[in-house]
Amino acid sequence: MSTHLDITDIDVDGAVREAAEAVSGDTRLAFLRKAGITGVTALSGGALLGAMLPGSAVAATGSGRPPASFGPGDVGIFNYALTLEYLEANFYAQAVANIKFTDAHLAALAKVIAGHEADHVVYLKKALGSKAVAKPKFDFGDAVTNQAKFTATSQVLENTGVGAYFGQAFNFAKAADLKAAVSVLTIEARHAGAIGYYNDPTAKAISPNGAFDKPLTAATVLTAVKGTKFIVS
Repeated sequence: MSTHLDITDIDVDGAVREAAEAVSGDTRLAFLRKAGITGVTALSGGALLGAMLPGSAVAATGSGRPPASFGPGDVGIFNYALTLEYLEANFYAQAVANIKFTDAHLAALAKVIAGHEADHVVYLKKALGSKAVAKPKFDFGDAVTNQAKFTATSQVLENTGVGAYFGQAFNFAKAADLKAAVSVLTIEARHAGAIGYYNDPTAKAISPNGAFDKPLTAATVLTAVKGTKFIVS
């Protein structure tokens, strides 16, 4: 896959800036509600790519591409996706390590998703090679120690991830890169449906947008989560 990516220099130093002190769960949730990307039972700010924007980079192009600091062309899209996967992989790894799950089904689900997200990171880093953005540091608060907040945050993360990948689908220049991204998108959608059903036995949460899904621009994702401060450096 790495041979399909543009090999050009990118400025990753400005892609992740240091965030302010962590905000309260209510404030985190408010940012997500404004964007309309919360899950049915969201509690404590499931989010991704918080505080990523370097200055005014939140302004989106008409195609909804990530800010230029992620890199040009397909490289930039994959670095945007990689940062998402870094966040998800670390979220699940910490949750699996810290939460004493009272439900064996949920524990198994968390472990399976944790493995998938870790594999996504490896996959994207290999594709990007030396162009891969560095992994930030994270602070998820009690979303990785409290079972109820974990399940709510997981649902938001997965649904936001689906929208983020979908939002970039038509921005890929190369068919092979699109194929690679879709292979991750479908797995994120399976995660979202599984955790959505766990949270909502009526099954409405397996597809919060109904029969047809909706893409999210990079600006929508980044603006919505800027206040969560899950990324601390």
